[in-house]
Amino acid sequence: MPDKRIALVTGGSRGIGAAVAIRLAQDGFDIWLNYRSGHDAALRTKLVIESCGTTCLLVPFDVADSTATRNVLEPLLEKETPFALVNNAGFTRDAIMALMSQRDWDDVIAVTLGGFFNVTRLVLKDMVRKRRGRIVNISSTSGQSGLPSQVNYSAAKAGLIGATKALAAEVAKRNILVNCVSPGFIETEMTSNLPKEKLLPLVPMQRFGTPQEVAHVVSFLCSDQSSYITGQVISVNGGVYL
Repeated sequence: MPDKRIALVTGGSRGIGAAVAIRLAQDGFDIWLNYRSGHDAALRTKLVIESCGTTCLLVPFDVADSTATRNVLEPLLEKETPFALVNNAGFTRDAIMALMSQRDWDDVIAVTLGGFFNVTRLVLKDMVRKRRGRIVNISSTSGQSGLPSQVNYSAAKAGLIGATKALAAEVAKRNILVNCVSPGFIETEMTSNLPKEKLLPLVPMQRFGTPQEVAHVVSFLCSDQSSYITGQVISVNGGVYL
């Protein structure tokens, strides 16, 4: 890596986000670690990142809140521009559509799609000016195939795939590459309550993936080795969706 680069990772205190932040730190990135409320988990992740010999700045804010996002990021962006942005923040609120509340629909869309918009719009301006950057959006197999009881989550993650492709076409000439990583069943808190005995037969590899396996792909997409890849969706799902 020719010069010190910064990576901003949203939803980075635990799970896939933490694994991505740690892997990028191992790659030599300084990390801006975003989270909403998991301060203790963020501190633990920060310690691991700093043990890699890089710096970690905690940037707590709710990505769904455009004002809070601006208040935190704008002063930082006046001084430095991240080379990589990983939009990972998201969560599930599962229910069948007929029983889904308005709030459960709104909140999932607001964090996944609203968060992508609020954060990316700010960072992108400086990336365009510098004519370089990597944006990696974390989608889900749910956004590719659709899953029952996840109409809100599937809609949000599918929207993120569409946004990835559109933005990639907009900014490719500025040397900004935009791609999507789509995990399947990954061993995180989000999947801890799923009926694994029913789901494993659906996965050709017969196991759940690890956050680190997702992080390896993000690492590649944020590296110089991915210099001719943009607008793509790379699945990390053990073959559950082909």
